[in-house]
Amino acid sequence: MSFGYQVLGFGSAPVIDLTYDIDFLVIAGGASGGSGGNSGGGGAGGYRTSTQTVPLGTAITIAVGDGAAASTGNAVGITGSASSFSGSSLTTISSAGGGGGGNADQDGLSGGSGGGSGYNGTGGASAPVTDPVQGFAGGAGFNPGSSGGGGGATAIGTAATSGVGGNGGAGATSCITASPVGRGGGGAGGSVTSGGTATDGGGTIPSMPGTDNTGGGGASGSPQTPATCGGTGGPGYVVVRYKFQ
Repeated sequence: MSFGYQVLGFGSAPVIDLTYDIDFLVIAGGASGGSGGNSGGGGAGGYRTSTQTVPLGTAITIAVGDGAAASTGNAVGITGSASSFSGSSLTTISSAGGGGGGNADQDGLSGGSGGGSGYNGTGGASAPVTDPVQGFAGGAGFNPGSSGGGGGATAIGTAATSGVGGNGGAGATSCITASPVGRGGGGAGGSVTSGGTATDGGGTIPSMPGTDNTGGGGASGSPQTPATCGGTGGPGYVVVRYKFQ
């Protein structure tokens, strides 16, 4: 979804060249986990912050990325949608949607954070490259039968081990909304025996979605039911914070 936002000034006397320092938090939509019991967890949406100084009257256009729909039929997870903001006096910041979790011998997809791989894959690289990074790669699988966790905002998804799916990569904690909240966690990877875990909005086994407004990645399908859908990705989140004059 997209909407406009305008920086306003208040006061009884004219103010010339008034500027505002604005803090931004831009999290893209998370990816869905791969469908099937040995699929990878979905990658978290890209997580970026920025502080910029803008003049009075600056119009800011914001797009909030949606989380990915569930994958079905033993398939790779679906990549989430990007979030961004832009304006005439701003440096545009865009976060990439999380990469879908892999299935079987397929790697996870690249994204703001990469999806975890299927049991015979190596992971999913985070992309695009930004400074600082907006996310990390998904974890590798373990053959036979265990898949990697999706990447998170601050950590690579955990690699699977024998009989145990990988954990979702950790997200990041921000106090931009006054209270500390963890967001941008990767989804848990699956296994035919025991699935992984997740934090910071990432979905846990089996098939749990990423949490709303966190960009968390969805979990793999149920460890016991190969036909189970992968968990949906958590919708993204954009915060614009500034102090009224």
